[in-house]
Amino acid sequence: MPFINIKMAGPEPTSEQKEQIIQEVTDTMVRVLGKNKERVMVMLETLKDDDIGVGGKSIKKIKEESK
Repeated sequence: MPFINIKMAGPEPTSEQKEQIIQEVTDTMVRVLGKNKERVMVMLETLKDDDIGVGGKSIKKIKEESK
């Protein structure tokens, strides 16, 4: 049973966007790896910008500096 955990920076996707992500990731696992669709579990987690860092800076700080 594949477990796919997708973590992303906010803002929170809409319910419709989440449904689309879950469907398309599941379809990819079935198509590419031949997994059983009923066994694919996709978990979505939206993190705040100050919970993620790249290159020693939070995403929040990077966004602020790019304005």
